[in-house]
Amino acid sequence: MIVIGYSADEYGDAAVQHGIAEAKVRGAALLVINASRGDALADPRFAAEGQVLDLQEVLNASGLEYVLEQPVGVDIVDALLAAMDRDDTELLVIGIRHRTPVGKLLLGSNSQKLLLRCAKPVLAVKPPE
Repeated sequence: MIVIGYSADEYGDAAVQHGIAEAKVRGAALLVINASRGDALADPRFAAEGQVLDLQEVLNASGLEYVLEQPVGVDIVDALLAAMDRDDTELLVIGIRHRTPVGKLLLGSNSQKLLLRCAKPVLAVKPPE
């Protein structure tokens, strides 16, 4: 199973596209996780109803089996790491931002935590420029 850390932006879209491609190559299913801590009035990375429908349309068009989870009240890093601890998961796909050379030293904290703490392979992808 390929786990995709989805955010409702171009980085999440890039992760979904690459995750679908990897799942097709590997003959695997998808687990798409779009989590929110729920501690803010609005979380722009948490998919709203219309965005969920658009995402489901893309996933349905892929022809792959998938599960879409939207847990609230959890840390996204913890949710993704817990998913990757399952025996049936083999790859985590996340979207990352384009960064300057200095910015690369200060990789986004969630991305950095996932890259350092995940025991299985992590594919970090960027959207097209």
